[in-house]
Amino acid sequence: MEGLPEYLAHRREKLKKLKEKGLDPYPYKFEKTHSTEEILNNFEKLEKEQKEVKIAGRIISLRGHGKSVFFHIQDGYGKIQIYLKSDEVGKEKFEEFDLFDIGDFIGVVGIVFVTKKGEKSIRASDFVMLSKSLRPLPEKWHGLQDKELRYRQRYLDLIVNPEVKKTFLLRTKIIQAMRKFLDDRGFIEVETPILQPIYGGASARPFKTYHNTLERDLYLRIADELYLKRLLIGGFEKVYEVCKDFRNEGMDKNHNPEFSMLELYQAYADYNDIMKLEEELMKFIAQKVSGKLSFTYQGDEINLDAEWRRIPILESIKEYAKVDLEKKDEKEIREITKDLNLSIDEKANKWKLVDTIFGNLVQPYLVQPTFITDYPTQMSPLAKKHRKKEGLTERFELFIGGLELGNAFSELNDPLDQRERFSQQMELRDLGDEEAQVTDEDFLRALEHGMPPTGGLGIGIDRVVMLFTDSSSIRDVIFFPQMRPEA
Repeated sequence: MEGLPEYLAHRREKLKKLKEKGLDPYPYKFEKTHSTEEILNNFEKLEKEQKEVKIAGRIISLRGHGKSVFFHIQDGYGKIQIYLKSDEVGKEKFEEFDLFDIGDFIGVVGIVFVTKKGEKSIRASDFVMLSKSLRPLPEKWHGLQDKELRYRQRYLDLIVNPEVKKTFLLRTKIIQAMRKFLDDRGFIEVETPILQPIYGGASARPFKTYHNTLERDLYLRIADELYLKRLLIGGFEKVYEVCKDFRNEGMDKNHNPEFSMLELYQAYADYNDIMKLEEELMKFIAQKVSGKLSFTYQGDEINLDAEWRRIPILESIKEYAKVDLEKKDEKEIREITKDLNLSIDEKANKWKLVDTIFGNLVQPYLVQPTFITDYPTQMSPLAKKHRKKEGLTERFELFIGGLELGNAFSELNDPLDQRERFSQQMELRDLGDEEAQVTDEDFLRALEHGMPPTGGLGIGIDRVVMLFTDSSSIRDVIFFPQMRPEA
């Protein structure tokens, strides 16, 4: 094969020989009777009955001994060894196996047995090529270590690193647990638009697109909040959505521009009710995942069964950062931020500075479950004013293991107050804050028809998966994270 590296040309040559023999290297289907898991779980019964099994998978190891071959295949459930002998399948059929390589998919027919070394295996009576692999697996199939390559070529990561597949199976289990928890409590799962004429519900920059037929700009949603609240206005009392949100912002170990969220809203509830709900939800997930309420995250022992602390945000900054911001103006807080050697945007307003101090000097130390509460009004344009504390809102965020895992409010349902908050946000936009929220007139019109007292909650699903799988980066729990272009 001119122009191809030898290791690729070698496989193309085998593909050619398969076709010359009249064999289809890419057949349409294979009738399986068992998976590896089913065989291993029922091995003694299958061995006693000598019942024929049909199994399929990818060849992941291969060693020959003259007229016999041992190889392992891996399917979606595990791996098992196959024993292939010339005088049992026939010389001509056995020679076909010379055209197989590690990485190929194969279908095997045979009976189970235990080798002299005690390994549960299958003695093949027949086999068939199911897919010829034209590229080899990484040399050390059991150890693809390059993180960048693993994220870019997740298919290889899944093939060669079994623990990665376990992480994503656990992710599915966590999302199923979230749904069951809410379904059992009378919540209705709904769907709201991803393409929105006005983006809202969070402070973030959006992705912008254009609809040709409507001849208008649209935005990928940054949050579900304003549409879910419309449903409460319409008469639903408990709703939730498991969704994808998109924010056109920086990427780090806790942020990906496309991410998964759970948002829920409960009529006639406040943020105290939602705190209790989120605590119960996290405990429910832990029990479903591991059967216990304690686990390790990045070397720290987390105990969900202990008391969950509640502390106002400004008080937490005073405790951890040793600075009192309560009566400080923007100029004073900017100086404090510089004195703390924190990197800041010179355009950042007072509340962005507060958030920077909190994120750097408080959040990393919130290891055990902690509700940070009572955020200033300017930091929470969709939250209800605190019923007892002037200038603050009834808002909380949950932190465990240093991860922010939830953001919740007693939802603002006063349309006049909401309009004023939107106006304040637009002023911030005029001053250069690209993440400030925009005014949504249709939402305000809906709110003027009346929304009941409501508690709302948004949970970052990816971060919850990070917590329960002991993963240090959000990229480890997203199948295909966004990456910079390859060189």
